Amino acid sequence: MARTKQQTEENNAFSLKTLTKSSVWDVQENDIFRMMDSGLKDADIRENVRHYVDIIRNAFEIVEVKDDSPTFRKAYEKKGYKVGAIKFDEQKKALWALKKKPILRVTDLTYENIRHITAAKLLEVLERNFGGGWDSLSQSIQDIIVSGFDISTTTLPKDRLHKKGGMYEKKVEDGFEVLEIPKGNWVEAIFAKLKPEPEKPKLRTAEDGDDDMDPDDEDYEVQDDYKNHDEEDQIDEEPDDDQITEENYSTMMDLGGDDPDDEAAQLEDYVDE
Repeated sequence: MARTKQQTEENNAFSLKTLTKSSVWDVQENDIFRMMDSGLKDADIRENVRHYVDIIRNAFEIVEVKDDSPTFRKAYEKKGYKVGAIKFDEQKKALWALKKKPILRVTDLTYENIRHITAAKLLEVLERNFGGGWDSLSQSIQDIIVSGFDISTTTLPKDRLHKKGGMYEKKVEDGFEVLEIPKGNWVEAIFAKLKPEPEKPKLRTAEDGDDDMDPDDEDYEVQDDYKNHDEEDQIDEEPDDDQITEENYSTMMDLGGDDPDDEAAQLEDYVDE
C-alpha cells in the first residue's frame, strides 16, 4: 500500500525514544531500519537497546540473518521480509530480516494494535475466525475490541434486516461498517466504527488565567465517561418466525504467527537444498 506524504512525514517523526508498544504499529519496516540507524548513535539507547528491541517485537517479526549472501537475502524477501544491516557499535553488526506481524485471527488482536486497524479490517478478521456471532467471542477479545471500536449488534429476520429507515440503514449512514452472519432465516448484524481518540485532560494552572482556582471548589467535577457493558440484552435462543412481532426483535446496542526462529531454520534448509 502506497503511503501518503502525510503518513511519511508522521512516521519520520518517530524515534526509538518516542516509540511505544502502541505506536510501533503505525510504522513500517523501513521506518524501523531508519530509527535503528539514527538511534544507535545515542549512547543511552545503545545501553538499553534490548528495551527498544522488545518494543519493536510487539509489531514485527525479527530474524537475525546469519548469512549475508544474495541467496539468503532473496529467500527472506520472498517470504515478505525486509532485509537490512543494523550497526549496534563499531564491533557489533547484524543483518536483520523484518516483517510486520499480520492481524489475521481474533487472537492477533491486542490493546496495543486494536486502534491501528480499520473497522473494515476488524470485521474481516471476525468473519474469518468465527461463524457463531458476537457472543461466540471470549469476553477478553470483546473487551479488546470495544476498547477501540463502537460495537452494536442486532439479530433480525433476513427479509427485515434492510428495512428502510431501520437500524441497518441508520448505522451505515452514521459511518459504521457492518458484518452480516446468517443464522437460518435470521441474520445477526455486527456494526463497528472506530472510536475517536480520547482527549487528554488539560491541567489548569494559575498561568492559564485562573488565579482564583480552588481545587476544593464544588465546580470541579470528575467526569466519568465509563459505559457499563454488563446490562446487555442477550438472545437465549433463536425464535420461531411465528413469534416475530415489531416489539420482540432482539437488538443489542452499544456493547460499547509463526515463530521467526522456526521460519529462519526452514529458510536455511531451503537455501542448503
